[in-house]
Order: sequence, then structure tokens, then C-alpha cells
Amino acid sequence: MQVPPFFSGIPPLPPRSPPAGVPSSTLLTAASHPSHLKLAHAQILRCSNLAHTSTTPLLLRLILSSPNLDYALSVFRHVPDPGKTPLFNKFLSELSRGDDPGLALKVFDEVLRREGVWLDRFSFPPALKAAAKVRGYREGMEIHGLAAKFGFDSDPFVQTGLVGMYTACGRIMDARLLFDRMSHRDIVAWNTMIDGCCRSGFFDEAVKFFEEMKNSNVEPDKMLLSTVLCACAHSRNLIHGKAIHEYIAENNIIPDPHLQSALICMYASTGCMDLAQELFNQLSPKNLIISTAMISWYSRCGQIENARAIFDQIGEKDLVCWSAMISAYAESDRPQESLVMFEEMQKLGLKPDQVTILSVISACAQLGSMDRAKQIHVYASRNGFGNSLPVNNALIDMYAKCGNLKKAISVFERISDKNMISWTSMITARAMHGDALAALRLFNQMKEENIEPNEITFIGVLYACSHAGLVKEGREIFDSMINEHMIIPRQEHYGCMVDLLGRANLLREALKVIVTMPIKPNVVIWGSLMSACQVHGAMELGELAAKQVLKLEPNHNGAHVLLSNIYAKEKRWQEVGELRNLMRERGIWKEKGCSRIEMNGVVHEFLIGDRNHDCSDQIYMKLDAVVEELKQVGYSPSCNSVHVDLEEEEKREVVLWHSEKLALCYGLLNENMGSSCVRIIKNLRVCEDCHTFMKLASKVYKKEIIIRDRTRFHHCRDGICSCKDYW
Repeated sequence: MQVPPFFSGIPPLPPRSPPAGVPSSTLLTAASHPSHLKLAHAQILRCSNLAHTSTTPLLLRLILSSPNLDYALSVFRHVPDPGKTPLFNKFLSELSRGDDPGLALKVFDEVLRREGVWLDRFSFPPALKAAAKVRGYREGMEIHGLAAKFGFDSDPFVQTGLVGMYTACGRIMDARLLFDRMSHRDIVAWNTMIDGCCRSGFFDEAVKFFEEMKNSNVEPDKMLLSTVLCACAHSRNLIHGKAIHEYIAENNIIPDPHLQSALICMYASTGCMDLAQELFNQLSPKNLIISTAMISWYSRCGQIENARAIFDQIGEKDLVCWSAMISAYAESDRPQESLVMFEEMQKLGLKPDQVTILSVISACAQLGSMDRAKQIHVYASRNGFGNSLPVNNALIDMYAKCGNLKKAISVFERISDKNMISWTSMITARAMHGDALAALRLFNQMKEENIEPNEITFIGVLYACSHAGLVKEGREIFDSMINEHMIIPRQEHYGCMVDLLGRANLLREALKVIVTMPIKPNVVIWGSLMSACQVHGAMELGELAAKQVLKLEPNHNGAHVLLSNIYAKEKRWQEVGELRNLMRERGIWKEKGCSRIEMNGVVHEFLIGDRNHDCSDQIYMKLDAVVEELKQVGYSPSCNSVHVDLEEEEKREVVLWHSEKLALCYGLLNENMGSSCVRIIKNLRVCEDCHTFMKLASKVYKKEIIIRDRTRFHHCRDGICSCKDYW
């Protein structure tokens, strides 16, 4: 056979060419340079009959050792009738296992185009594996048709390959039809079908297949058991998960680390953290991946201390592990610890990825720290995240929650490829800052630009209507969500409508929404009606709502407190005492008001009547001075929010010691810092007296006072609040 033209001009091997008679296999083994391979190829061409099967191992080694694919394909193309030798199947198999399995399909197609092609049953499984890996449904269908034409579609190996291809392409029903027609279904076939269901998200079907397999007397191996346990984890199927664990124990199957990890995953995903921890303790050595997953699972269960204990036990922590712990703190409403962890990670030289950055941005948003917000924005921009759409969307939310609506708008306007999340984030930002009309304009603009709103978008728009008293607009938007956008309302949407009507003192209509809604109302919905009744003094309906809340959540502190307040307003002090004794017995406590203010990058926290701050004496002296000045412009402490059996003078003192007033006075003590704005974060709804106090203080001290309470922002300027006294 003539040597291909690309072999001309082979450079000599230093120091000299091998002597004549050196076997080609020896040349291939010693080859360390492309020129060596070419020389070995030339030797094979001169000394061998390429059509003879004895040369197949040499050619296969040459092809697989080639420095690039073009070279390998060129060698392959010069083999006469490659389909008639085992070389084709072996080459195809190697390509299907490689980094670019699409090349296997290319070679398969090329061989088919040659005359006198000869395929056997071993030619199809690697081609089908390649089609599965690249999700090549069309190519897989063509291979299926070809297998049927050659009469190999009833071969168990080919059928298993077809099942794998169809499941990989998400065609579960096609795979099922083929699977049901298989005459012989071994453990590999069952594993392929079950694993395919899991990969396509059909977890319940995967569990059903497992039960069917057991009835067919096929014994599962450890790999299949791990797959089914993962399906149980995803579908939160604890009953079947426990049954599989019992099956493992009854059949004396010794779990390997992979199966142990699957059991831990199943128990943790179904909330059984005690059993997950017990199995985790038996794992030796501890797997970094499963340890990191344990951190996330503990976090989701609200057991942040256990998550931290796992984290501290890990020796060499990678970025994913650090990110999991940072995210755990952020999601557990402990933003300060999240930011501290981020700083520690940076000191170790680990560079964050986008997941880490998003968790840190979330922590800044929770903390409401404007200084930290600006720092993380700069950090994200300098480290290559400035053009990331998810990061920019998160920055909108962060700036909005830190009270800087202008910065949120600035980030939004700089995004060139706004998506639905971008628009929704900006709509929600406008809503929480009380600019409902701007939120509605954005909503309409979003639709004009053919960005389809989703259910979260409608929550933001309905929230805007609720906090601005736009009842008519809210009703129309709710109707359009159902009739125009075909979105089925969720609990959150009904909750917004109840809140909208309740705030507008349309309490009976709000109750009608609850009674007629097609899904069972949850604690939040009854709680919205309960709060509205408290605001508007509808004690009888409020008592009904509170009792409904307690039916759903017997230890709900808000409902107990509301009932106590209702009894207190009616001066039913004996019932107040009985209710509070019951709360003490059950360990139910009213959430304490807490306010935060940031000064020079340090966040200061205050509770009601707090005396723990280093500057307490100065703060209370300033408070007395501020009260006197505000009295000059008409301020008189209101005791309507004090529902305890105290003398009027004592009630006035309690009102004046509210945490947001202490935070404001600390801010005013530091007014020489030159800031014209005081930002305060309150964990509860701001009371009527504090609201009046802040408005008057903004006028007297010529400062903008921004308060973020549990549900919204209040921007107080020149004695007027952005909420227009509707909150």
C-alpha cells in the first residue's frame, strides 16, 4: 500500500533511526514524539498486511496514540474495509468513552458511507452511547433504524443501548416501550432504565421500576441501590428509602462509600438528620462532598450550629465547602457570620465563584449595611462579576433592601440584557420603597418589551398595590394573572389579596377571599387578616383569625400576642394573665423589637430600653433632648401600642424607649459625620408613635430618616413619609 503524502519529510530520530527489524510494537511503545509515531506507521505499512486482523492491535494503538484527531482519522481512513475488522468497533468504543463522543458518531457515519460496509452487533452500543452523551435524539433514531434494518434491534446489548439513548434524550416513554419489549432484562438494563428516569427527573417512576425489578427476581447491585436511594432523596420518599435500607441490612450487603453516601443523602433530604448524622459518623474517611452536603442539609433544617460543627471537622476545605457555610449563615438570617466567613476565606487565598458572591450579596441585603453593600459591589466588579446577570439582579435586591433605591435603579438601567428576574427585582424594589405607581409602570413596560411575567412578578406587583391602597388596580392585576397569563394563584397571591383588602379596611371582603379560595389558607393568610384586624380595631374578627392561626400553628407567638392585646384593650386583665402564663409554660415569647444602625462600617443593635451600649448615657440624654424639641412642634407620645397593665406615665416611658428611637438618637449623636441621611433597620412593624416621631425628627433635624421595617421602607423627609401614613 502506498504511504500517505503526509508521511513525506519525516525528520530523523535522534541520535539515529532504529535498526532494521525492530518490531512495530516496540516502536509504538517507545514513541515519545509525533515523528516517532509516523515512523512506526511507516514500518507497519511496509511490513504488514493492513487487512489482516493481526495488525489490528498495532493500528488501534497507533490511532489512540496519535497526537491529534485528524492524524488518527487519516490513519483510520487508509485501512481497507475498516468495517470488516475489529478495529472499527474498538475505535468507535474508545471515541464514545472520550471527551468528545460526537466524534464517534462522525466516524460511524463515515464508515456507513463506504461501499461494502459490514456491521455487527458490537458496532451499535458504542454509537448509541455516543448519541446518549451528546443528547443526539435524531442521530439515535437513525442508529435505531439501522439496527432494525440489519436485524440487531432484538439483541439485548443493542436494546440496552437504545434504552440508554432514549432516556438520556428525555424520551422516557419511548424508552419504556422498548424496555417492555425486551426479552432479557439483566441488571444493566434495569440500571439503565432507572438511572435514565432519575436523570430526567422522573423520580417516582424510578422507584416504581425498582419495585418491579425486585418482583422479576433480578438482584440489585450496589450501584442500582445508590441510584434508587437518590431518587427517594429527590422525591422526599422516606417510606421507600427506609425499605431499601432494610433490604440492604436483611441481605447482608456491606455498603461501600458510594452507597453510604446515598443513604445519608436520602435521610438528610427527607429531614431525618439524626439518622443521617448516625450514618455520617460511620463514614471513614469522611468524604468532602458528602460533608459539604451535610452542611447544606443542616442549614435547610435550621440547625446552623450542627452545620458549623461539620464544617469545623473538615480538614482541607475547598471553595464549595466554604461557599456552603457562607450560604448557610446567609439563609439562616445570620448575615454577620456569613460576611465574617467570607473574609476568612479570602485570607486563605481562595477566590470566590459566582455562587459565593451571590450568598455574600444576600447577606449584605439582610444586614442592610450600606457600607458593606458598596464594598461587595466594588469587589464583584473588580473580580470579573461585573457583567454577570445573576449578580446584577442580586445587586438590585441588595441595594433596595439597604435603603438605596437610586443605586438599585442605577444597576438596573446599566443591564443591557434584562431578563424576567431583572424586571421583577426592580418592581419589588419600587414596591418595598412605597413607589407603587413606578412599580406598575415598570410592570407595563416589561410586558411591552415582551418579557413574560411569572408568578413571582405578580407577587411583587400585588405587594405594591397592597402597600399603596390601590385596591382597584390590585383586583385587575389579580384577574389578568389568571385570565391573560394563565397563572394559577398560589398561597402567596391570595395572601397579597387578603393583605390588600385588609389594609384598605375591607375586612369582610378579605374574609370572603379566604373562605372561597380553592386551596386551604395557610398561617400567613390568616395572619394577614389578623394583623389587619388589629390595625383597624376589628377585635371580634381579629379573635376569629387568631384562633384559626393557632389551629394551624398552636405555638404561633403572633397569634398569642394579638389575643393578649385584644384582651388588654378590653381591660380583661385576668384573661391576659392566663394567656401569658400559658405562653410561658409552652415557651412562647413575643419577638423583641430590635433596631440596627450602621456607623463607620460598624453595625450597632438596640433593643427596647437597651442599656448595654457603650454610649447608653449619652443616647438617653439625647433622647430626652429630642423629645423636648419634638414636643415644640406638636409631638405627644401615643400609648396605643402598649398593651400591658401600667400607669399612663409608665406607658409613655416604654413607648419612648422603643429600639428605633434609641438607634435614631445614636445616629444624631454622630451627625458630625456629615451624613444627611440616617438609615435604621427594624425587625418588626414600626409602631404608630415611632412613625410620627421619625417624621417630626426629619423635619426638625433636616435629615432624611429611612426605616426598613418587617414589610417595607419608610422615607421620612421634611415631616412627610413616603408611605403617606398607609402601612
